[in-house]
Amino acid sequence: MLDFEKSGGLVPAIIQDAQTLEVLMLGYMNEEAWQKTQAEGRVTFFSRSKNRLWTKGEESGHFLNVVSTHIDCDQDTILIKALPKGPTCHTGSRSCFSTDYNQNFIFELTNIIANRYEFPTTDSYVNRLRERGLNKIAQKVGEEAVETVIAALAEADKDFINETSDLVFHLLVLLTEKGISLETIAKNLESRHR
Repeated sequence: MLDFEKSGGLVPAIIQDAQTLEVLMLGYMNEEAWQKTQAEGRVTFFSRSKNRLWTKGEESGHFLNVVSTHIDCDQDTILIKALPKGPTCHTGSRSCFSTDYNQNFIFELTNIIANRYEFPTTDSYVNRLRERGLNKIAQKVGEEAVETVIAALAEADKDFINETSDLVFHLLVLLTEKGISLETIAKNLESRHR
């Protein structure tokens, strides 16, 4: 149960992209905003500047659709995992926190690959590869793995980076073909680490 009284009626709400895990923004909720968020499945804050409830995206259409909510151990902060519909920041950026690069692009790439599977187009390399079947996809992963090893041992760092990128990309396609998520791999690695 959230303790709204501890900090004068408002608690911080950290918004995280449910797919990429990137922190998107920080806002504040009073009890009414929290209840509305839970009831409607869209993030609603208490705007300190407007002095009223404010549903993120009410003007832009860039809503934050709630996937899950988590209350911290002190019961005075909320973590909301959400699916953003468009950019989160009023500046048009995906996040209100500026970073040098999108540190979660691999997660976004898995979504792009999944989108190619769901909505195939003839000009998509992913779809051309998929049409050739599981054996060809697995073969490409093997080819890229060998090229990565060769680049690591005998080529410049730039070549190694490019070959490693090709390997990761084709591995993501293979995971998609097999219906296995990066989350499953991460959980497996975590369990093996113990």
